[in-house]
This record gives sequence, structure tokens and C-alpha cells, in this order.
Amino acid sequence: MRVYVPGDAAARALGADAVAAAIAAEAAARGETVEIVRNGSRGMIWLEPLVEVETEAGRTGFGPVAAPDVPGLFACDFNGGPLALGPVEDIPFFARQTRLTFARCGLIDPLSLAEYEAQGGLTGLRRALTMSAADIVTEITESGLRGRGGAGFPTGIKWNTVRQAEAAQKYVVCNADEGDSGNFADRMLIEGDPFCLIEGMMIAGLATGADTGFVYLRSEYPDAIRVLQRAVALARDAGLLGTDVLGSGRAFEIDIRIGAGAYVCGEETALLNSLEGKRGVVRAKPPLPALQGAFGQPTVINNVITLATVPVILDRGAAFYRDFGLGRSRGTIPVQVAGNVKQGGLFEIGFGLPLGELVTQIGGGTASGRPVKAVQVGGPLGAYFAPDQFDITLGYEEFDGAGGLIGHAGLVVFDDSADMGALARFAMEFCAIESCGKCTPCRIGAQRGVETIDRIRAGDSAAIPLLTDLCDTMKNGSLCALGGFTPYPVLSALRIAPEDFTRTDEAAE
Repeated sequence: MRVYVPGDAAARALGADAVAAAIAAEAAARGETVEIVRNGSRGMIWLEPLVEVETEAGRTGFGPVAAPDVPGLFACDFNGGPLALGPVEDIPFFARQTRLTFARCGLIDPLSLAEYEAQGGLTGLRRALTMSAADIVTEITESGLRGRGGAGFPTGIKWNTVRQAEAAQKYVVCNADEGDSGNFADRMLIEGDPFCLIEGMMIAGLATGADTGFVYLRSEYPDAIRVLQRAVALARDAGLLGTDVLGSGRAFEIDIRIGAGAYVCGEETALLNSLEGKRGVVRAKPPLPALQGAFGQPTVINNVITLATVPVILDRGAAFYRDFGLGRSRGTIPVQVAGNVKQGGLFEIGFGLPLGELVTQIGGGTASGRPVKAVQVGGPLGAYFAPDQFDITLGYEEFDGAGGLIGHAGLVVFDDSADMGALARFAMEFCAIESCGKCTPCRIGAQRGVETIDRIRAGDSAAIPLLTDLCDTMKNGSLCALGGFTPYPVLSALRIAPEDFTRTDEAAE
């Protein structure tokens, strides 16, 4: 019998290691042979630890399973019982998804290159090895793929800039410094399907003329670091990485760099400074990293999800990928639903789904049972959206037009007990703490923002225009998105619940 128990960090935090140990112990006590596979998470976090068993009809799930539940699973021969969920892929949350980037995540042993290939892995790379660099870039451009970590810049344009740059050395850098609240797609992908990221980086190298890649991964992700380091070593041993990629005569190597966890190092130029061993401070642009990036050389910088999406585009073709989505937002997006929500997890779907459907139907509404007051989209610097805006569809231009941004597509849900004034203050305080100090609007503006919100909450409503003016200065004058995007949560919170700013601290308590 083959039993799958996720080794994903979220599942482990919920007791998956104890469940795996209990299964091994119970099988030994019964004299039964059980193969335990530590797969990645399927993304249904409220069901973790999710135990799956292979049957003739497919994978059957049980969850959430605790160690004391294991004898009962054996007693019923893993067939029925109070924790039975039926076929995993028939669970409504999972069945509604369009899994392209995360197609293998949770399905395979993340450190089995053979299973990765059996599920379509390396097909895109093999095709790329038969194409010219220009043709690869054209394929990515025509797919409509845009950066999945920030402003949604077209990936093909970025790659083509690096491809056309004249330099003896070029680099591919993967930004895995996932630090946004409510975001876990990068970590989940690395822990559940690391070879997909490796393959995507290699295709980017073929497209741009780079033979070296760096993954900048934060130290707070020990499981992701362990899995990715092991995957890179396995890929190297198998001849996938090195001086002769799959016998093609082409070279590509990957080096993993661990960051100390500064939020600002999620910004690409601060990341490059840190990667080079310097202080993580934002660089002025121009020059763009595509022309002068890592160590002064032309550099492609994409985040994990962008690069992990590349293999499916090369495998299935640009037209296949472009058929999903709406407007200029093509393909699928892994939405991470978190906060005060019943069914938190990762939901991959084509662009175009209404925000309200993600919150009320996919997420199941609030875990507290109280009405939704606001949803923050795009991390701690994302705007808050109230229920009267839930008809907005998931798309880059659509969110921009509504005064927000998709960012890494993380949703954090709040019920009607949330204090929007306190949340706005947190955004300013967060910016003040995490600022690299390079520019005045961010370094000083955020601290003044905290003080101004405190004045307003102490009863000085006349300071509200000062707060909005300060936000305008930060938005237009900051060197990077840290200071530039902090006004999004502040101003949207002020729009949704101005009464939360004007009530006194005593009333808030």
C-alpha cells in the first residue's frame, strides 16, 4: 500500500510528521508493508494533514488526520470512516481549479525526477533545446505570461531585453524571497514540485544566453531550502544541470543563496545587492537589471511562479496558455486564500473570477461566521476591498482600475470586528520598520504616517487631509514599491471605514 503524507511546511505545522510516524508504527505492529511518500500539499490547508491512499479508482483522501486517528484508518482498511473525503480530485475546492503551474504539486514525490518526468516534466525543456533563443522568447511573449510577483510586467519583453544585450556573462535570478502576509505559493511550489522551477530557470537561460542561475530564498523557509538544495543536487547528478544539459552541449548551473529575511529584499534591486553580499538597499533605475543586474551583467529576474509556469507553456504551446484568462491577463493565477476564512488554501484558476466568488464560495466565508468587512489583496502593501467591490474580476488592469494590485495574489479576509484604523497604522509601521532607508519619502514618510494616524485616532480628525497628502508624497516619491505601495492599504482602509480612524483608542478597546 502506498500512502501519501505531505512533507509541506503547512502540513508539518499541523502535525503531518506525527501522522507519518504513526502510520509507520501501526503498519509495523500489524506486519503490513506500507510505502509512505512525503509529497507536497494539495493546497487545501483546512484539510491538512491530508492523507491519501492509492486505489484502483484513484487517490482517496482522509483528513484532517491526527496521529490518534491512524489505528482507525488501518482498522477500516483505509476504506470509509468519519475522516474519508473520497477521491481527492473530486473535492469541490480542488475540482473547480485549472491546475497548470501546480499540476504536479501534491501528486508526486517532489524529489523523484522519474515521477516528475512521468507527469510531463522536462518536455518543455526538451522542446526548448530544439529552438532558437528568439523562438523561445517569441513563445513566451505570445503566451501573454506576465510577472506573477508584482506589477505584472510582460515576461517576454524582459527576456528579450536580456537576450539582445551584449555581454560575455548573463544570469537568471529567481526571486523566492516570499515575504508577503497571506502568500505561500512560492514555498508550496518549491516544496511540492522543485524540478518545475529548475526546468523553468533552465529554459530562461536558453532563451537569454545565460548559463548560470541563482535562487534567492529566505531563511525563514527551512523546508523549502532543504527540498530545493536536494533537488538541485539530484538534477546535477542526473545530468540535467551542469556543462552538458541532457547531452545537448549546453551548460546551466544553479546556485542557491539564502537571504536573512529583510522584506525589502523582495524588491529586485535590493535582492541583487544582497545576493552580491552587499547591504539590501534599493538601487536607482535606470540602469535596469535586464541590462546591468547581478554583478553588473544582464539579468533576468522573475519570481518562482513566473518561472515555474514557463515549462507548461513550452510543453503545451503559447496558444494553449493564452486561451485562459481575460483581457491582458492571460493564463492562470494561483490565488492564496488566508485570514479569517473557512477554507484557506491555494486555488489556481484562470484570470477573470470575481473577487466575491473567491471569498464567499471558494473560501467559504469567514471562519468566525461573522460578515466579511474587507479583503486585502496583494500582501501587506495591497489595498483593502469591501463587499461592495466584490464584483471586481481577477485581472491586472481590473484591480489597477479599482485602486489596487494583484501582486502575488494573496487574499487575507477580515470580518466585521476588524479595526481598519489599526490595520492602516500597521501598514505605516510595517513600512517604517522594513524600509531600507535609501529614500526620504519611505524612511521618514512612514514614521510620520504612524504619528499622523495616532493623532487622528486620538480625536484630531483635522489631520486626515495631512494623511492623504502624505500618502500622495510616498506613492509618487518613493524609490521602490515598499514606500510607493504603502498608501494602498492606508487609503483603502480610510475609504472603507472612516469611522475606525476617528474613534478614540478607548472606544477601540
